[in-house]
Amino acid sequence: MELRAVDVSKVIGPATLLAPVSVTAPSGSCLVLRGPNGSGKTTLLRILTGTLPPSTGTVHLDDRVADERDPVVREAVAALMGPPATYRDLTLRDHLVLIDATWGGNADTGDERVADSLDALGIGALAGRFPHELSSGQTQLFRLALTLFRPSTVLVLDEPEQRLDTEKRALVADLVAARRDAGTTVVLACHDPLITERLTGGPEDHVVDLVAAEA
Repeated sequence: MELRAVDVSKVIGPATLLAPVSVTAPSGSCLVLRGPNGSGKTTLLRILTGTLPPSTGTVHLDDRVADERDPVVREAVAALMGPPATYRDLTLRDHLVLIDATWGGNADTGDERVADSLDALGIGALAGRFPHELSSGQTQLFRLALTLFRPSTVLVLDEPEQRLDTEKRALVADLVAARRDAGTTVVLACHDPLITERLTGGPEDHVVDLVAAEA
């Protein structure tokens, strides 16, 4: 699905959270958002996923208005923006099994796919742990696993490099690049040059630098 925003902005009272901006991310491409704190990266991601209405402008997924209340949009978009909901009495494996059941995964192959997903992020050995037993870096990898595991045609990530060392950042970049190469539309806010370089090598990949709105 193509994700397209035209002249979107967000103003709340006297505060401009996002100055007007237009961006496009075709299917199978990656759009990287950069900019200083206060430039509106997270606000723009929320607008693009349909969880926050813009003050001006429009956002479409193909020919549909981006609105999380639309079942088609909700099914298409997998997003990691802030900590996802987790359950203290469910293990990492249990969480992914729950996601698999929610999105209609094949129960006959579910255990294998869950194991493969955790292994891909280097946390397969932690499958039997509970979320509160993880380190900060392991927690971020688990959050990425939750997001990457569910089916989607649009993947939105807010600073996926948080709390990860160089090796893990490279691993995440490769996994996200594989999703892009398989046709997923990828949009992320990112400060890490390693991830940015890895994900902007294609002809339709690009970087947008946001500027903080003037007070």
